[in-house]
Amino acid sequence: MSHPRHALDEVIHAPVRLSIMAMLAAAETVEFRLLKDTIEVSDSLLSKHILTLENAGYVRVTKVFVGKRPRTWLALTDEGREAFQNYTSTLRQITEGLPRPEARGVTPDAR
Repeated sequence: MSHPRHALDEVIHAPVRLSIMAMLAAAETVEFRLLKDTIEVSDSLLSKHILTLENAGYVRVTKVFVGKRPRTWLALTDEGREAFQNYTSTLRQITEGLPRPEARGVTPDAR
């Protein structure tokens, strides 16, 4: 039997990409600036990670003008929503589904 960590999606696993996916999973669409401010990253770092998620087919990027100002809106694709659900399910399996160390004869760290 293989440890569930092997099922974790490496595209999502990076902390910034995980934060992006979590925020987008909670909404239909999110504006770039709100996402940037919420997860506390720079424009360039967010853009880099969004490109990775977009190339994986997980995020849809829509650019529109509001008046004369460009706005970028982000949303999970159906594939992205499913990938995020699988990822969080795997995390739950890792954190909740494995027996406690004491149950396997391992003494907990006494820090």
